[in-house]
Amino acid sequence: MPDRPKRETVDLSPYPNLVIIYLGMRVNTLTGIKTVLGFGPKISAAVEAKPDGLLLHESLLYSLRHVGMRQYWRDFESLEAWSRSDPHRVWWQTFLRDSGGTGFWHETYFRRGGVEAVYVDMEVRPGLAAFAPVEPARGPMFSARTRAGLAGDASVKEAVSETEFYS
Repeated sequence: MPDRPKRETVDLSPYPNLVIIYLGMRVNTLTGIKTVLGFGPKISAAVEAKPDGLLLHESLLYSLRHVGMRQYWRDFESLEAWSRSDPHRVWWQTFLRDSGGTGFWHETYFRRGGVEAVYVDMEVRPGLAAFAPVEPARGPMFSARTRAGLAGDASVKEAVSETEFYS
């Protein structure tokens, strides 16, 4: 008689503020291939530096022209602080000036409840954007903190302000 499958779960009680973020970059033009390939080593180096609060990083392949990652963070404050510091700050500023033939997106899920997402130059809408109404990322929809409905101010200045982006 075969053994029963081994069914397990996880105890997340040590992680009350756990945040899971999915990110993706999709090649939109031939130049996008170079852009995507150029990010691989940079992301690997950033993960190897063990940013405070990053619990796990996993690389994902959505399709041959769409790569991504899933990251687990101790809390939103750690994720936000890292995303607003170097090297990520510089990557984001550069990308928002010129997406290099790619599209980028992220979707963030909070253990305590809530979801937020942003999509930049995505020709094919993934995830939430495939079925939910999409609107411009302006005003309260500009930053991840306000999209998620989180109270308080960020401890680190944003990489690109709404005024800088839209001017």
